[in-house]
Amino acid sequence: NPTNRKKQLKAMSLNIFHIVSSKKWSGIEQYVYDLASELKKEGNYVEIVTTKRENILNRFRPLEIPISILPLRRKADIESPIRFARLIKRGHNVVHVHNVKEARMALIARRISENRNTRVILTCHTVEKAKKGFVHRMIYNDLDKIIFVSELSRNEFMLSFPSLNLSKTCVIHDSVKRDTNMEPEFDIRQRYGIDSRKKLIMFHGRICEEKGISVLLRAITQLDKERFHLVMMGSGEIKYIGFIKAFIIANQLLHNVSFIPYQDHVQPLVAQCDIGVLPSIVREAFGITNIEYMMLGKPHISTNNGAQPEYIDNGVTGLLVPPDDYKALADAIETLLDDDALCAQIGAAAKEQFDTQLDYPHFMERINMAYK
Repeated sequence: NPTNRKKQLKAMSLNIFHIVSSKKWSGIEQYVYDLASELKKEGNYVEIVTTKRENILNRFRPLEIPISILPLRRKADIESPIRFARLIKRGHNVVHVHNVKEARMALIARRISENRNTRVILTCHTVEKAKKGFVHRMIYNDLDKIIFVSELSRNEFMLSFPSLNLSKTCVIHDSVKRDTNMEPEFDIRQRYGIDSRKKLIMFHGRICEEKGISVLLRAITQLDKERFHLVMMGSGEIKYIGFIKAFIIANQLLHNVSFIPYQDHVQPLVAQCDIGVLPSIVREAFGITNIEYMMLGKPHISTNNGAQPEYIDNGVTGLLVPPDDYKALADAIETLLDDDALCAQIGAAAKEQFDTQLDYPHFMERINMAYK
């Protein structure tokens, strides 16, 4: 009976809740924003559960989806699970959390709601061991699915918790959505007076020690200053930025390095670079910056100490160098500065890799499998 079938499908539709407890906007919040936007387009009911922080709320409001505000305190938070239990009392629900604290709250709420049609899913966005202790082990076992953003992330976790049922886990590489408006707000070369004969090298992301900024600056001291201009786009702590500016002045790099403040729409600006660089000295659980260069067909250089080798074929879709090795990084940059044909070849292969394996439709297909 078509009418009964329609009712059955409606009854099986998903209510998806994303819990976000962070104090500031970061890559995890952008992950949630993009995912919530796409889930809404697919016809799901989507709701954001977060705290009363205007910097977070203002970023989610353009999605025009319901937002519930809970305390989401670290300790002794009885109110949040009780109130959240009312939201998941009925229907087929997926509660997607992004740290263990959120997972604990969601699992308590599910128990209070007595709704067996509620799945709680955790995405691990970092490379770290499973947290020890009885409570944490109980949380991991009670979760319906744990998503890792890379094999590296899952392997590190499983080393400290080998008894966890492997079928409860899956690896879903991160992705980025294509910007629908690629009209840049400004021309980088024009704004910063960059000579058209110089190759434009770009780093974009958090400007901090972990991302290898000091290594990158030491590397460019080894290069011919007439051949390149480095643009660093993003934000960082004032003290650290002061430190690297002092390094730039001391090494007479003022005419070779420019800073672009944090931008909401980076893709039209990334599209203007000739070479991308992400020289992280810590292990990247994935590395969104890398795949933004790949998506836009840009040759790029990264380090080989994180998950990067899972999706970057060294010499084919990018160049990989050891972390904290400024000489190796300088050699890799010089290789790309010297060979336009290699740059074009790597950029094209990287774009094909992204389009066939890493684009957002592939990501959504895997996410929906985990949900359903």
